[in-house]
Amino acid sequence: MPARTSPSPSPRKKSAQAAKSAKKFRVAFIGAGGIANTHMNFLEKMSDIELVGLSDVNEKGMAEKAQKHNIDAANCFTDWKTMLAKVQPDGVSVCTPNGLHAQATIDALSAGAHVLVEKPMAMNAREAQAMIDAAKKNAKKLVIAFQYRYAPKTEYLRKAVADGAFGKILYARVHALRRRGIPNWGVFGRKELQGGGPMIDIGVHAMEMAHFTMGSPKPVAAVGSTFTYLGDRKSDVKSMWPNWDHKTYNVEDLAVGQIRFDNGAVMSVEASFVAHIPTDVFNFWLMGEKAGAQWSPPMIYTDRHGHMVDEQPSYLGVDDFNSYFGAKMRNWVEHCHYDKPTMAPAEHGLMVQKMLDGIYESAEKGGREVKIA
Repeated sequence: MPARTSPSPSPRKKSAQAAKSAKKFRVAFIGAGGIANTHMNFLEKMSDIELVGLSDVNEKGMAEKAQKHNIDAANCFTDWKTMLAKVQPDGVSVCTPNGLHAQATIDALSAGAHVLVEKPMAMNAREAQAMIDAAKKNAKKLVIAFQYRYAPKTEYLRKAVADGAFGKILYARVHALRRRGIPNWGVFGRKELQGGGPMIDIGVHAMEMAHFTMGSPKPVAAVGSTFTYLGDRKSDVKSMWPNWDHKTYNVEDLAVGQIRFDNGAVMSVEASFVAHIPTDVFNFWLMGEKAGAQWSPPMIYTDRHGHMVDEQPSYLGVDDFNSYFGAKMRNWVEHCHYDKPTMAPAEHGLMVQKMLDGIYESAEKGGREVKIA
């Protein structure tokens, strides 16, 4: 019996696919701050992209960004709903403070646009779930801007885990620690607008890439503690980002937590803006039954031929911030415009959000373990 083959696409379907490929993907932005500028820098270099609209409450800043990136001033609005209605973009990049992520995303999805939303996905898991529900209701794609999973060293370790090199992953240790780095711009010190401090701002990055590398297990419980000891007071210590707004600072300086997963693995997380340590640390380590690893520099620790061996890749390709930030932006376009798979689905963002929520909730309850549904 001859082998079965999949039927070839009909001429009509081929024609439709070709037309979609030829049509540019029209992108608008909600939020015109620094991270939006970074998004624009990468997107405007893509031949199949057109930057078409912008919304921000800061009219001056919005006008500067529009001019820099050749966005028509007539398509710039202080109200994002007006921008969505007038411009009707294919995709929207949400680059607002965390407190606006959910509503901006839901409104963009409801207006018929695919969405890339900056990390963290939302202020809490309830908002994140509402965003996922809106994407499903409107048959649109929602991607979370988790760039560190696109790093070559993350890909290297993720493939090793998937190939069984570690056996069962038992433990992950995650660090996102600055010796002195409280942001002196934006609203990073205001809990009501950001949801928290270093754990939700920089800890989320290290947490998500470690969780992704582990295979994205389901979180089931968390414990955590938070501490504020420097950010809410004036400091005369010289640092790279001095003179933050200590009067409105109401987030933690240091957060530590532990997550339990449904497969029995455990992750510990430490995140700080102002840790009294020798130098900044942004890294994670894995410990498994057959091997362990660290992210940077990428290394796998295992046993070979009766000896303990440290394995390090000799070449990973271009491995810097620009390379994986660009890969993140390209993957979003490929996913939304060409229907290719995404590496950062909204469901992963929801799991990470639940981990963040669990750590903060436990801290509020004196470090008691809380269940994650």
